[in-house]
Amino acid sequence: MITTVSRIATMGVLLMFVVAGAVQCAPAGGGGPSQRKDAASSGAMRTPPPDAVILFDGKDLSKWQRPDGQPAAWTVADGVMTVSRGNIVTKETFGDAWIHVEFMEPDMPNARGQEKGNSGVYVQARYEIQVLDSYGIKVPGRGDCGAIYGQYAPLVNANKPPLQWQTFDIIFRAPRVDASGKVLEQGRMTVLQNDMVIHNNVELLGPTAGGDPNVAAPGPLLLQDHGHALKYRNVWLVHLPLKGSDAY
Repeated sequence: MITTVSRIATMGVLLMFVVAGAVQCAPAGGGGPSQRKDAASSGAMRTPPPDAVILFDGKDLSKWQRPDGQPAAWTVADGVMTVSRGNIVTKETFGDAWIHVEFMEPDMPNARGQEKGNSGVYVQARYEIQVLDSYGIKVPGRGDCGAIYGQYAPLVNANKPPLQWQTFDIIFRAPRVDASGKVLEQGRMTVLQNDMVIHNNVELLGPTAGGDPNVAAPGPLLLQDHGHALKYRNVWLVHLPLKGSDAY
């Protein structure tokens, strides 16, 4: 009962952020309402709910590996992991889930486009949410930060400037398949960036470019190495049930 109540309380806070995101959309030039004093805007780490699976606690990469099963080789220091030496995936796999990731863009003032702080958060190693320094872009596209890469542009530009901590909260509903693996319903995703709704229950069009095509199986969280020194911290997920009770 304590865990259930705690999750409801935490999800209640998240729902308040959803309402705030729907009402207080970011201005076209980027950034959120300056008067909001939530954890994301202050740079404080979000506290995970009691039933969260902690994927990175700032100490080591014991819950991560390379996609080929070799040890993850990113740098860990001061509670933060820094992108280097290849993609990494979690040993934990999941279906429906609430995923929380915090990231910081490097300052690359002379870079442009996809060469400006590029990385990616791949849900189930299949569906990429783009990580990029897109601060200040008036109309973000399907390759900008927060995009479901190549499929959906974010609803608003919720980006902060580089060298500030940012958050993704991802509510993922995995594809529904039959016994043969045939897709009956495509996966769906709601995404909040810095507590603002940037995707509202969108239907995924299949794996994004470079994603694992086997959508029938649970998959890991993948963080991409694109050659840029991004930082990540406080990564966790909550496994979600496929549906609620049928009993009244």
